[in-house]
Amino acid sequence: MNAAVSPLDHADTPSAIAHYINGARREQHDGPHSPVYNPATGVQTGTLPLGDAELVNEAVSAASAAFPAWSQTPPIRRARILFKFRQLVEDNADKLAAQLTAEHGKTHSDALGEVTRGLEVIEFACGIPHLLKGEVTENVGAQIDAWSVRQPLGVVAGITPFNFPAMVPLWMFPIAIACGNCFVLKPSERDPSASLLLADWLAEAGLPPGVFNVVHGDKVAVDAILAHPEIQAVSFVGSTAIARYIYETGCRFGKRVQALGGAKNHMVVMPDADLDQAADALMGAGYGSAGERCMAISVAVAVGDATADALIEKLAPQVRALKIGPGDGEVDMGPLITRAHRDKVRGYVDLGVAEGAELVVDGRDHVVAGCEDGFFLGGCLFDRVQPAMRIYREEIFGPVLCLLRVQNYEEALALINAHEYGNGVALFTRDGDAARNFVQRVQVGMVGINVPIPVPNAFHSFGGWKASLFGDHHVYGPEGVRFYTRLKAVTARWPTSIRAGAQFVMPTGG
Repeated sequence: MNAAVSPLDHADTPSAIAHYINGARREQHDGPHSPVYNPATGVQTGTLPLGDAELVNEAVSAASAAFPAWSQTPPIRRARILFKFRQLVEDNADKLAAQLTAEHGKTHSDALGEVTRGLEVIEFACGIPHLLKGEVTENVGAQIDAWSVRQPLGVVAGITPFNFPAMVPLWMFPIAIACGNCFVLKPSERDPSASLLLADWLAEAGLPPGVFNVVHGDKVAVDAILAHPEIQAVSFVGSTAIARYIYETGCRFGKRVQALGGAKNHMVVMPDADLDQAADALMGAGYGSAGERCMAISVAVAVGDATADALIEKLAPQVRALKIGPGDGEVDMGPLITRAHRDKVRGYVDLGVAEGAELVVDGRDHVVAGCEDGFFLGGCLFDRVQPAMRIYREEIFGPVLCLLRVQNYEEALALINAHEYGNGVALFTRDGDAARNFVQRVQVGMVGINVPIPVPNAFHSFGGWKASLFGDHHVYGPEGVRFYTRLKAVTARWPTSIRAGAQFVMPTGG
């Protein structure tokens, strides 16, 4: 567990953040706590309790007690509660976005976009009566009918990251509870308060106590979730190292696991591409949310030196002109999530220089007036990055864009397919044949053609390949319904007055 709260760096007392168990907020006065900061100011705004195995067990017990009645609630009634919840989220979108900005640091407009993408999943889950329909076959044998049904798993859990404290939980629990499960959420320690707003609105919408619970914590709480015998499935989004640990540990304890890991998303720019459009796309996808997105473009692959030179010429002045400041102002980019993470990203920029990459734009010393203690870093742009460099191979998760130069399309494709990660990728071109070939051959889970951040809509599913995903199911959409339910096949024959006697052969449909 983390150590006790660090000394306060301002006069006001940080707010005490609570757990949410069995339909009510639960304060924790003793035990370890962790500080929550406003990353734009560096000021501690909250004190977060770190739950232990006993608290996890209490949340799971509440969920287990609620499960029999909730799983037997008709799907249309579950959907109606989600309809009300959806309306509450939409009506309070500004409030939720402001909470995201206060603890994460992203701009208010970006936070509103996060809320909107979460709303899409709620809307998808509202169609659960249709999505849970099974299949029926009459007369698979003489007077025998067969059908299949999808039934909920029981108590399921989600462990979610700091970069999308509302959207990623909304990828998970609306579908899980719509399918009849009960849910335990362990949000990030960095920006936990959005989860409590969502819990309040679920209760206001009519969700019974115990169906949705929030337990704050660190690795102690995570391990308790992974080992708990009553938790049937775990969903996770985060770094690849932790995703692998979640997957291996959860599976060892017999759970169904989907664990989404890290990324190093490439954007290939062909010589025939609209370079103004490509540069604008790289700016938004590379520096939006300070690069703290699992679908951020962190690598530009320019086909041909002329393409690379033109891109650098267009990008460099835009990176230097980025408006950086607190997310509640008129800015392009806010701070990074913590001082430690800001320093880690800055260290990667130092490393890139040491490795021999050309640092075209250096944002390491950027200071925001009036927010000198905030966790800010200016936009950084590297040219002439080589595949062997760590700044290319490793996930930086900050406002650092690396440009690699290749001589042709095949070299670009081979570069991407050889990388450890396979989360998202984009190709910018006017050539339909090249685009079609790219879609077929690239070894990446989500592909954009002239779209820099190809996040699927809620009625599709989100997930990468290779070290970007551990498990068989992508998240939300149809894959989410399959993950949070299990299939049951039924074969039935009603007795008649004609007895055929015992049969000792394998039944067939003939």
